[in-house]
Amino acid sequence: MRLETERLVLRPWEKSDAEALYEIAKDPRVGPAAGWKPHQNLAESYRVIGDVLIAPENYAIILKATGELLGSMGLRFPGDSNLPLQKGEAELGGWLGVPYWGQEYALEAARAIVQHGFDELGLSRIYGCSFTDNEKSDRLQAKLGFRYRRTEEHHYCPQLDVYRPVNVRVLVNPELEI
Repeated sequence: MRLETERLVLRPWEKSDAEALYEIAKDPRVGPAAGWKPHQNLAESYRVIGDVLIAPENYAIILKATGELLGSMGLRFPGDSNLPLQKGEAELGGWLGVPYWGQEYALEAARAIVQHGFDELGLSRIYGCSFTDNEKSDRLQAKLGFRYRRTEEHHYCPQLDVYRPVNVRVLVNPELEI
């Protein structure tokens, strides 16, 4: 599956993305905000593509104008999510490399994923989680219309092996709202 927006192409991850991934994922400002450690070398980025990023409904964000890899955006489903999801629900997750912050690429990609989730996958709800100190994710979810549900004070983050507080928000399929 491939999704397109005005400025972006969202496509499945490929092993050939490893070098570009390493360049943006080694920055310590990126991974910890999303729940993972900065990449230490190209081999790690290659492994992460195969073990994590190549997954159903997970997309590499590509800038149409240049072909640059900007980051990742996708949906996680029951059994593969940070949340106890039900059938017909998913969790939205994503991140961008630092050079692409502040240009609303994440918002554009997330809108496309949410629309795809509701219109083509028939999801009833899409959840979003963000660490309580991640203001960028908070703002993104607010712009998308996500509503605050709760704060989990001791959410385990396995890739960082820490417990951190997270905000949980939800967006209900507008066709299901009364």
